[in-house]
Amino acid sequence: MSSSQHTKANAPSIQTASTDAYPAGLAPAPHTSRFVEANGVKLHYLDYGTEGRPAMLCLHGGAVNAHWFDFVAAGFTADYHVRALDQRGHGDSAWAEPPAYGYDRYAADLAEVIEKLDLRDVVLVGHSMGGLVSLVYAANYPGRVKTLIVIDSTLRATPERVAVLHDIGNRQGSSYDTHQEFLARFRLRPEGTTAVPAIIRYLAERGGRQGADGRWRHKFDRNVYAKRELLDIMPHWDRIRIPALLVKGGLSERITPDIHDEIRTRCPQVELVEVEGSDHHVTLDNPKGFVEVVQVFLRRSDEARKVTA
Repeated sequence: MSSSQHTKANAPSIQTASTDAYPAGLAPAPHTSRFVEANGVKLHYLDYGTEGRPAMLCLHGGAVNAHWFDFVAAGFTADYHVRALDQRGHGDSAWAEPPAYGYDRYAADLAEVIEKLDLRDVVLVGHSMGGLVSLVYAANYPGRVKTLIVIDSTLRATPERVAVLHDIGNRQGSSYDTHQEFLARFRLRPEGTTAVPAIIRYLAERGGRQGADGRWRHKFDRNVYAKRELLDIMPHWDRIRIPALLVKGGLSERITPDIHDEIRTRCPQVELVEVEGSDHHVTLDNPKGFVEVVQVFLRRSDEARKVTA
């Protein structure tokens, strides 16, 4: 079941942001806010357009939200109908009650969303935890995804890492007296982002919620960390037969050469690109660079598909 107190009204709303504070070419894409129910949980997603074009669906990382794609979506709307989903327990989607945040649950939600929205030949894009969910979905629900893009995910988890996440999730978590204090204290985790201050401020403005006690907190259920599972993700690559791209932040150490080598033995067609000047939050640190490398990959994949058709 879902917790309705963590969702907004059903009516779609079109949202835009002032472009005055952003460097040239970095304004967030306008989008419409929509909802869809999956497995009894009311899920929120952003619809950037363009209607009638092939589907691109984007999944954010843990403890964040769909707005992580606002600064890259416009780079794809000329060719795709781009959407970004708030996964259960995140952003403006409902929290799962009782808490259920395993990768199989996220993937099952994704399967129902894709079916309800009647998406086919999807370009599936996932960052960090969202990349793992995308991989689990593509491996277990073949047929609807034509291309998989995994952005700077942790592809070889350890018990120690999961224990740290459990510890974080079981803590009380920070809360703030005012919205202004929340905005002032907002930080991206992990540290090391190279995103411009205007982008961080934009995310802060969309990253908090005032609770019944009047205090401001981040918009995610802490159980998404407290209930994080230790998943052996590598065997999922054995079942990926579609074009696949790994996107590594140029400053990030998550996708190491030996991890890439293991993935290539399991999924020979996978490609690896680095986005210069970016750490883990690639779509925020270097939006233009991300769009450029992904566009090149997608065009090449489409051309190859035409040749073999």
